[in-house]
Amino acid sequence: MDRTTVRVRADDDELVDAVLSGESWAAAARRIAAPTGRTPVATDLSGAVKEFVVDRDVTVDLRAMTRGDLPLLARWLASPHVLRWWHADGEPTRERVAAAYGPRIDGATPTRLWVVEVNGRSIGFVQDYRIGDHPGFALLTARPEAVGLDYVIGEPEWVGRGLGPRVLWTWMLRAVGRYPDVEELFAAPDHRNAASLRVLDKVGFERGTWFDEPQADGSVATVVGCTLDVRRVLG
Repeated sequence: MDRTTVRVRADDDELVDAVLSGESWAAAARRIAAPTGRTPVATDLSGAVKEFVVDRDVTVDLRAMTRGDLPLLARWLASPHVLRWWHADGEPTRERVAAAYGPRIDGATPTRLWVVEVNGRSIGFVQDYRIGDHPGFALLTARPEAVGLDYVIGEPEWVGRGLGPRVLWTWMLRAVGRYPDVEELFAAPDHRNAASLRVLDKVGFERGTWFDEPQADGSVATVVGCTLDVRRVLG
């Protein structure tokens, strides 16, 4: 039996219980938080105690990106804290961003784009895709049917405010609904991107193999393959 402990913080209360046999961490958190009438969100699943919170003040949501969002996307990609990790695609001019991301918005490629909204304000995006739909990338994981993701908090004033885990948790719950057969989620941030790696840790990803990934500009980035066991974490 999995004796993992789950703690849900709700206002001034702490609700604690063990994960039941065959129960996912998310399901355990929902059961424990049921008296609050609210849905718990993961804040740190990297420790022995899996931490969740019921937050009545911050609402994170996702909506499908439209072509009307392309100027906003170009601005996000040009932000110094984003450009540091996304520079290989070239200068993010509006024209280049429209050429690269427009087909994804239109559904002409397997990659899908989602705008992250916090309390109704657009602050970043997530993109996801089946690993097997990108043959070069499919060699990097044993599960080509896994769903891969990349994410950005584009608005500088929202960086460093602990939103990363909430953004990814919201996306994860949506992803398993859109990909009902998925067993593994996969991300591969640059090995120097400590903040992104830590966010993945906090929502249940486990760090794995380091590998060199060719970039669009001909360079090579050393990235860390991170995987999430959907059944254990999300159910």
